[in-house]
Amino acid sequence: MANPKRKLSKSKTRKRKAQWLSALTAPGFVECPNCGELRLPHHACPKCGFYRGQQVYVPREYE
Repeated sequence: MANPKRKLSKSKTRKRKAQWLSALTAPGFVECPNCGELRLPHHACPKCGFYRGQQVYVPREYE
């Protein structure tokens, strides 16, 4: 088996663990400026269909 030549520093280890842990957390939501509904950042609003001030698609009405 291969062994590491040098001891990994605490900062290297913690940086790696922090990056892995941030992938586990849920993405933050932002408020849609058009309708006020919560949506994912950099995505069109599922309720009104707007993205960056433009209508990207017309959402379907669910009953």
